[in-house]
Amino acid sequence: MKQILTSSIALLLGVSSLAMAGNEPAQVGPRPLYLVNDMEDGELKNKLQSCSAGPFHRTDFSIGHRGAAMQFPEHTKESYLAAIAMGAGVLECDVTFTKDKQLVCRHSQSDLHTTTDVLAHPDLAKKCTVPFKPANPATGEDAQVECRTSDFTLAEFKTLKGKMDGANPKATTVEEYMQGTPGWRTDLYSQTGTLMTHAESAELFKKYGVKVTPELKSAAVEMPFNGFSQEMYAQKLVDELKQVGFSAKDAYVQSFNLDDVKYWINKTPEFGKQAVYLDDRMYEQEGFVATLDNMKALSDAGVNIIAPPLYALLALDNDKKIVPSEYAKLAKQADLDIIAWTLERSGPLAQGGGWYYQSVSEQIDQDGDMMKVLDVLAQDVGVLGVFSDWPSTVTYYANCMDI
Repeated sequence: MKQILTSSIALLLGVSSLAMAGNEPAQVGPRPLYLVNDMEDGELKNKLQSCSAGPFHRTDFSIGHRGAAMQFPEHTKESYLAAIAMGAGVLECDVTFTKDKQLVCRHSQSDLHTTTDVLAHPDLAKKCTVPFKPANPATGEDAQVECRTSDFTLAEFKTLKGKMDGANPKATTVEEYMQGTPGWRTDLYSQTGTLMTHAESAELFKKYGVKVTPELKSAAVEMPFNGFSQEMYAQKLVDELKQVGFSAKDAYVQSFNLDDVKYWINKTPEFGKQAVYLDDRMYEQEGFVATLDNMKALSDAGVNIIAPPLYALLALDNDKKIVPSEYAKLAKQADLDIIAWTLERSGPLAQGGGWYYQSVSEQIDQDGDMMKVLDVLAQDVGVLGVFSDWPSTVTYYANCMDI
């Protein structure tokens, strides 16, 4: 116990416990076994229970989605360190930019009002694209506010503190608005929330020996932005990885914008080889149906890895068993590798798991079903890795199954 606590504290203080130990252990904590114990009885549950004593080690199959965002403020140093401690072998910085065109880690260019304490800084809050307007209980109108990274210089951005993503839309005061953390998350670890630039996150990941998967986010501002074009934006992301010393084999640059992926394939082919197309066609393109032709069109363009949401990869067969979807089968036929997102982002699964599990919701009614889904993704779909808001769950599974 003392050794575990010492390692945890060392990580949170930024000291390389991995260097001290000379290997890459993972601290999975109680949640994975809680999920396993909540599973329906059967062979899979027995197998996963047999691994409870560990040992557990870091694995590239476990990808930290925004760090460990289920319990830590996303895209903060503390969230990243927690994910590293849990054995995530790949970490994500969602990349956007500031007013002075510096790359920073935020899920969206327009989320500072829900993911940071910017509204608690009056001098900065008044610079927001849409300054805070309280809700109107008489009319039912929600509070309005939008604070973008591009509203602030990097120096101003660095004065902010990350908080758990959430807001109270019925708030009549800034203080009420900022108190919106979902009940199944926690504010216990949001007392620091150190924001990071993309370069700083890459330096941190390099220090701990984990791989990186930065996502180039869509700009909320019109591009080019003060002379900063989309191509310059995509190139700067790669340049900062190179400057820190990341080799292309340890980086999975990603984007929902296929043109970004094609840019990397054509202009930085060493990084383009592992560039990830975040496939949103099934919910952004009305009437989209996966076909072998539209999957092969991606591979013909040089795309090697696609990453759709969990539900796109799963279906129910005639016996209501969770199986690979037609999308997943066609992607494999087109020689595309697959990464799935996002486990541990739906909260308790008693009501079917919500958006991420929509294609198999009939078979999702307890937290332990998360492991059932993970097993289908790993064994039947054959994904390269799984994004999770609490990476220890995937780390536990991957170690137990020797992935």
